[in-house]
Amino acid sequence: MSKILYPAQQKYIDSFRREPDELLKEMEEYARENKVPILSWQSAEFIEQIITMIDPKRVLEIGTAIAYTTIRIARNLSKKSVIHTIEISGDIIVKANEFIEKAGVGDKIKLIEGDALTVMPRLKKKYDFIFLDADKEDYKRIFDYSMVLLKKNGVIVIDNLLWQGYAASSRVPSDYKTSTKHIREFNKIFIEQPNLKSTILPIGDGIGLGVKV
Repeated sequence: MSKILYPAQQKYIDSFRREPDELLKEMEEYARENKVPILSWQSAEFIEQIITMIDPKRVLEIGTAIAYTTIRIARNLSKKSVIHTIEISGDIIVKANEFIEKAGVGDKIKLIEGDALTVMPRLKKKYDFIFLDADKEDYKRIFDYSMVLLKKNGVIVIDNLLWQGYAASSRVPSDYKTSTKHIREFNKIFIEQPNLKSTILPIGDGIGLGVKV
């Protein structure tokens, strides 16, 4: 076989997905209907596994959206752990707060409204785990700030590094050319970062996983 994953194999893997609870179903439906990008369920489960393994005390998320990933992380944090999440859009923050209240995990979440490039330089304490899922043209600058804020042996996860497959494609639609260029340039920086043990995994839309050394 020239491939591992064909449609039949993907369908087989998908059959093992744990049934999401009613809140996650509602959030996924809302995202679909309103065209709000959220993390794939495969990537979300992968992050939940990492959170369970490393038990971070302080988590930073860049790009809250409707708080889908935020809530999934918060649910897996230990009692005294917290997640700080940054979102620039005031309109989406209203919906995010509604979902956070429904989830009952507000005590673990601090939602910060603002541009990450302005907020991050003001953050003083470092983090054990950072999740980056923001505008692609800002990835490089946000990643630089993230490396400053990430503790030694801390873990960083970055979404969309395969960018719907276009990062590895010779044919890219005109609407995606600029963003694909940003992703390709960023991927080289991410892999070559000297103080980060990093890899790109074919999970969801492409997950970057790094450990600060």
